Amino acid sequence: MTNKRDTIPTDASLDVDGVRRGARTLVLKPILKSERISRDPEAILKEAIGLAEAISLTVTAAELINLAHPTPATLLGSGQVAYWGDLIKLDEITLAVVDHNLTPVQQRNLEQEWKCKVIDRTGLILEIFGERARTREGQLQVELAALEYQKSRLVKSWTHLERQRGGFGFMGGPGESQLEIDRRLITNRIAKIKDDLRQVQRSRGMQRNARKRAEHPTIALVGYTNAGKSTLFNRLTGAEVLAKDMLFATLDPSMRGLKLPSSREVILSDTVGFISELPTHLVEAFRATLEEVQLADVILHVRDIAHPNARAQRNAVMDILADLGIGENDERLIEVQNKIDMLSPEERARLSKFVQRISDEAPQTVPMEGLRQEAQGGMVCVSALSGEGVPKLLERIENRLALKRKSYDISVDLSDGAAFSWLHAHGKIVKRRDTKTTSHLKVELDSADYGRYKNKFPK
Repeated sequence: MTNKRDTIPTDASLDVDGVRRGARTLVLKPILKSERISRDPEAILKEAIGLAEAISLTVTAAELINLAHPTPATLLGSGQVAYWGDLIKLDEITLAVVDHNLTPVQQRNLEQEWKCKVIDRTGLILEIFGERARTREGQLQVELAALEYQKSRLVKSWTHLERQRGGFGFMGGPGESQLEIDRRLITNRIAKIKDDLRQVQRSRGMQRNARKRAEHPTIALVGYTNAGKSTLFNRLTGAEVLAKDMLFATLDPSMRGLKLPSSREVILSDTVGFISELPTHLVEAFRATLEEVQLADVILHVRDIAHPNARAQRNAVMDILADLGIGENDERLIEVQNKIDMLSPEERARLSKFVQRISDEAPQTVPMEGLRQEAQGGMVCVSALSGEGVPKLLERIENRLALKRKSYDISVDLSDGAAFSWLHAHGKIVKRRDTKTTSHLKVELDSADYGRYKNKFPK
C-alpha cells in the first residue's frame, strides 16, 4: 500500500503555505564589517531587489544593514530582528529575503521571530533557476543543486519534490515532523537525478563529438547575468532566444550555427549568466553544461560596459572561469564591451581610444570604470541591440581562429570541386598557381583540419 506522504502530487500551480508569486516581500542586504565589498552598496541592494523581482515578487521594502559582527542565532542583532519584525507585521509582509547565506538555524529562528517565510541568497537564486530551466538537463541540474542545498535544511517541507516545473518550494510551508521520510526521499531522488544526468551528459558528449566530426569550431558566450549575451546571440544568429532586461532571463544553453564573413561555419553557444556569490551548489551542478565553455575554441566574455559596477561584475565572471581552468591570459578569451549605445559621447570616445591602444599592445591606464589595465585577448566594442561593432567582432573571431592555423602547400586537381570547396570552408587560400591540370595552393589550416583534409581527400 502506498504511503500518501510518499506520493508526489502533480498540481504545482500554487506555492504552499499561502506564499504566491506577487507576495509582499522584504529584501534585506546585510554587509559585514569583515567583508571586503568591491561594489557600490546601493548597486548590491538593487541587484538583490532585481533577483526578487525576477520571480515576480512584490518588493515593498528594502534596505542595507551594516553589521559589526554576525549573531550566531539570527545573523542580525536582536534590535534589528525586533525592528524588522514590527515592520513585517505592520506591512503584512509574507516573505523576507535576506541577501546573505543563512545557516539552517538562523533561517528557522528568523521565521519564528518574524512569523513569515525567510529565504537566503542561495535559496532565492535556486528558486529563480528552478523557474527558468526549460530543458531536461537544466531542470535536472537545478533540482540536484536544490536537493543538495536542502539536505541540511530538513526543517523545511519536502514540497520542492512535488514540483514538475517552476521553483523548488523554498518559499514553502512548515517543516515535516517525520524527518526520516524527508531524508529518504531526498537521498533517493538525488541518486535518481545523478543517474538521469549521466544519461543526458552521455547524449551531450555524443552531440559534441558529432560537432567535432562536422569540423565546426565552437564559440562560447559567457558573462554576468543581464550583460546582453542572449541579445548578442540573437543578433549574430537570427535566433529568438528570450532576451529581457532582467536577471537570469535565460538559463538553458542554446546553440546555433553561424557563418563568418569568410563563409567558415562555426557553432555559437549561449550559456547561463553568472552572478557574484553564485552558490557552490549551482557551479557544481552546472559543471557539465559549462564544459561547453571549457572546450570552446573562442570564448566571448560579454560585459555590460555601461553598468556602474562593470569591473566587479567582470571579476565575478573571471573567478568562476578560473574555477573552470580558464585564466586571465587564456588566448581564447575576447572581451566584448557591450551596450556602448548607453554610454555618453565622452565615455564612448575614451573607450574607443583605450580599445585601440590595447589593440596596438601599448599598456595604458584605465580610463573608465570596468576596464582592466591590459587585455591579453583584445577588446571589441559593440551594441548587441543596434548591431554596431558586430562586423568588427566577427572579424576578431576569424582572426582568433586563424591563430591556430599553419601554412600548407597543397596541390589539387582542377576538376576536384569538392576539395576546393572543403579548403575554402575550413581554411584560407593565400596563394594559388594553376597549371594545365593542377592547382598549387598555399593554404592556412588548423593542424587538425589538415589531418582531416588528408583523410578525406587521400589522392
